[in-house]
Amino acid sequence: MKFLAITLIVHAPHPVTGVRKSTQERFREVLDNALLAEELGFDGFGVGERHERPFISSSPPVVLSHIAALTSRIRLFTAVTTLSLLDPVRAYEDYATLDHLSGGRLELIIGKGNGAAQRDLFRVTPEDQWDRNAESYEVFRTIWRQDKVTAATRFRPGLTDAEVWPRPFQQPIRVWHGSATSEESVDLAARYGDPLFSANVTNPIEPYAELIRYYRERWEHYGHDPAALAVGAGTAGFYAARTSQEAIAAYRPVFEGNLAFQKRLGLEPVFPTLEDFVERSSALIGSPQQIIEKVRRYHERFGHTVLHLHADAGGLTDRQHRDSLELFQSDIAPVLRREIPDPPFSWGPVLAEPVAVSAPAEH
Repeated sequence: MKFLAITLIVHAPHPVTGVRKSTQERFREVLDNALLAEELGFDGFGVGERHERPFISSSPPVVLSHIAALTSRIRLFTAVTTLSLLDPVRAYEDYATLDHLSGGRLELIIGKGNGAAQRDLFRVTPEDQWDRNAESYEVFRTIWRQDKVTAATRFRPGLTDAEVWPRPFQQPIRVWHGSATSEESVDLAARYGDPLFSANVTNPIEPYAELIRYYRERWEHYGHDPAALAVGAGTAGFYAARTSQEAIAAYRPVFEGNLAFQKRLGLEPVFPTLEDFVERSSALIGSPQQIIEKVRRYHERFGHTVLHLHADAGGLTDRQHRDSLELFQSDIAPVLRREIPDPPFSWGPVLAEPVAVSAPAEH
């Protein structure tokens, strides 16, 4: 199993103290967490993309380029690249450049994105967002694979023998499809034989397990090799301590602060108590053995081979955050790496086009 640390770069008041760091301090914290993730042996570090409050993750290529310059081994993920909002030509240019600068360490997780404010900012409607996402991905994918591109498009000017530079380093880049609730993104991933990354954060396990089941069904429908399928999954929170009592006590102020923040925003919490959150959400809070057992339970439903944890302290002290991640790497990750297989592809630069079954047309 592989492990990612991911941040959406939320810029909000501290859930316990109410103090909000400056924008520069928040970005510095992201860089420090990326360095910590590489130091501790995480396999990847991801940066989200959102274009609305309370996030400042509007430019993941810039943030990841800085992280690429500070690190040497860890793979760099987007989480997610909102292709429904972006020009695929410009997105390709940014990410192909970043891929060269990082020595082929880039992987994309794409998705349509959420949030009315960012849709309004880019003049995208809920009705056309799925179509924009699919079209942008198809154009992006083609540019990465072909030196000259011709494409008839609805949402940007068409391309005729277009050349886009620089030409790629990875041939091709691996693209995961992020999915929270939609069958559309799941079908797009299966159609092209791409891996799926389940958000697995907001709700209990059932809707995510159903989408992954549907992904496997569509994967088979499109004629792909079942052995080549790969699934990743997120977590709603993380804190590991030597005992469950210690973990719960340390995390309670964080949970209660976040709960109050949700209520101020007018949001109805899915998990109204910490005990419910620990029991029914994907959060990994407890002793090493409890966390291992919970990942096992989720793996039985998902069959996932990649797991992400939150890179941010998220209300914990820096010492608590580091100690928790160190405990994960010393007592939890080795067990899960032994018991759960890695994805069915090399965890490194993709330097040759894999042989794949082409997606058949729908009938």
